Formats: sequence, structure tokens, C-alpha cells
Amino acid sequence: MTGQEAIAYIHSFQWEKHEPGLRRIRQLLRALGDPHKGLKFVHVAGTNGKGSTCAMLAAVLREAGYRVGLNTSPYIMTFHERIRVNGKMISDEALADLTERIRPVAEGMEEHPTEFELITALAMLYFKEQDCDIVVLEVGLGGALDASNVIDCPEVAVLTAMGMDHMGILGATMTEIAGAKAGVVKDGGTVVSYGGCPEADAVFRAACKERGAALREVDFARLQQVDVSLDGAVFDFAPYRDLRLPLAGVYQTRNAAAALTALEVLAEKGWNIPETAVRSGLAKVRWPARFEVLGKEPLFLLDGAHNAHGIRAAAESLSALLPGRKAVMILGVLADKDVEEMLDRLAPLAERVFVLRPDSPRAMSAERLCGLLRARGVEARACETVQQAVEQALNAVGRGGAVCALGSLYLSGAVREAAGKLL
Repeated sequence: MTGQEAIAYIHSFQWEKHEPGLRRIRQLLRALGDPHKGLKFVHVAGTNGKGSTCAMLAAVLREAGYRVGLNTSPYIMTFHERIRVNGKMISDEALADLTERIRPVAEGMEEHPTEFELITALAMLYFKEQDCDIVVLEVGLGGALDASNVIDCPEVAVLTAMGMDHMGILGATMTEIAGAKAGVVKDGGTVVSYGGCPEADAVFRAACKERGAALREVDFARLQQVDVSLDGAVFDFAPYRDLRLPLAGVYQTRNAAAALTALEVLAEKGWNIPETAVRSGLAKVRWPARFEVLGKEPLFLLDGAHNAHGIRAAAESLSALLPGRKAVMILGVLADKDVEEMLDRLAPLAERVFVLRPDSPRAMSAERLCGLLRARGVEARACETVQQAVEQALNAVGRGGAVCALGSLYLSGAVREAAGKLL
């Protein structure tokens, strides 16, 4: 089996056919020797900011001298991004070997595991065999019934910014969605919560009280942005001063505040995380497709914002970093998102929009999205391919303008690749 054959095999499993739950992942891991039982974790759930927060945590812990596993989803350019050790993606050879070992176990199960469960098991086995000191583990969907929640009590659980998303699966209200995500709260654990959403905060506080978990809500009074630009941010988070973060979105310093609070919890539990590691780790963070600057002449931004909460954050960054200016946009969205609110946020900032249909069965058609934009007074044009959309956006903007591609992580890799050829 090659690496690509392994990926094709993993993708052949469909989660839609299965009832949610932890029974399959527990059975699969048990047959593999329960590799997760020997690992320590930082478990990260929430609606937005999970990936960025994970990247920051992993970078700082690595700079502190630990061997750090990082498991995130989805990927932008290559499947291998999902599983890393000390910043290095899993190799084709390791991916193929692990998949060959897991395959007979999975196929011997009465009910086959889902794609995400296979990936979770593969990651756990890899991190165990790579002798990771700690694993930064991102929740795939929700929390309580997510395959990542198979772990025992983590060193710290982090709940990032909350918003309405995946309502068809997690629930129709913020209270229901928060209840699903609160499943990562374990008996006697420690939880860091981003906070700021009253309905969700009430659920998280109740869950922590019920399970005897210590709750620490991020104190944003400690955060002060000194300078934010397209090159990143300089900020204070008391007692730290002049921390540097090479991520452009103005929301990223708030994600950093959550990561720093979680790192403080780890330090209190005996992990050695000196200030030098905090500074150098944050300064080295790289996280693609999150208000990423792909080019400056003309300016080309890529942001994977794909729900109303994420679009609000992207719009905030556009307004702050491009004051008084409109951008030519490339946009594709999934039909099950709050598209009306997303477009209400983007329309005032859009000069014109080149529209795509993301590669997903849940995607909104380009024609339908164009109609919704035109109804808001925005010029919109449907494009057949990402390459066409990028070319037309660059032709429309000229060297002094700005292009911003956003709306779906399903488009981000293709946009990144197309822009790299043309900028």
C-alpha cells in the first residue's frame, strides 16, 4: 500500500451511514492495544479558532522542548497535515504502514468505523509509537460523541469561541450546541473557556460544576493589542509584554489569549514552559488559510471563515486592516450555513464577488449565491473553476487593490495553489 492508496482507503469509509457514538472507536483502539491510554493530551473543542489555538499550543510546547503530537482537521493542501509530530507531517511510508495494520482490524469489526474514527485511531497509534510527550488534539465535530473524546481526562480541555454551526447535527440552539461541546469536560479535569457567549458559558459552568472540573475563563482584561497589521500582531497579555504573532487576523490575539491561559494551566501542573518558549513559539506559528496573506502586490488574502461567527471575525479584520477600502472577493459557501447573515456581513465590504461552488454535496450553487449577493446590491459572477475565479479576481483588482477569498475551507487549498501560480 502506498500513501495515496492509504488515503483512498480511509476516504472510502462514510460517516453518514453510522449512528454517532464512541463504541466503534473504543473497540478499534482496544484491538490496537489502546495506544491513547499512554498519552497526555490538550483537548480543544469549540466553534471557531480551534485550529489556530492548537497551532499556537503545539508551537510553544515544542519550543519548551517537548515532543508534541498535533492532530487537526480538516486539511488545506494535503491529508498529511492532519497528523504531525514536532511540526513534521506524517510521511507516506508511515501512513501506509499504519493503515495496513489498522485495515484488518477495522474490516473485522461488525460495524465498520467511520473515516474520522479511522484517522483518530491512526493518529493515536502514530503518536504513541513516536513517543510524544503530549498531544494537542482538535475535536472534529461537537465534543461528547466525537471520536477524539475517547481519551481519558486531558491535562487541560480548551473551549474556543462559540457560534452557531452544524445545527443539523449538534442542535438548533446555542444551549444544545454548547451541551454537545461540553462533553469534553471530564470528571476532575481542568477546563479553559474562551467565554463571551452567555448561553454557552452557562452550559460550560454547569458541566464543570456537575463533574467537579476546575473552570478558568479567559481574562481578556489582560489582553492589549499594541499593533496589528498584515504582518501579524504585537500584543500584551499580562504579565507578558510585546508578544509577537505572525498571523494577520485581528481575532488571533484573542485565540492566543486562550492558548496562553491553557499553557498557564499546564505550567501549574508541572510542565516546564519558560517565557522564552512562549515568545519563540508564538513568533514561529504558521497556520494556513486563516487570514493568510498570499501576496502583497496586489494584496491577496485567504481566510477559511465558513460560518456566520467566522465571517464576523473576518469582516472585523478586513475593516481594521483595510480601513475605508472594499475588496474583490472570491466566495463559496455550504448551503447548511447561515448564509444570509454571512452575506449581510460581507456585502458592505465587497467591491465585487467571483462565486464558486465548493467541492461538497452540501455546497450552495454558484447561481443561487450570486442571486443572494445581487439582491444586496453586490456585483457577482459565477465561475466554473477556482483557477478562473482567481484569474478574474486578479484582473479586476489591479496592483493597488485587494482580493479576499473566503467562505469555505473546501476551497482554501485550491485557492492557495492557484494564487501561488499567479502571484
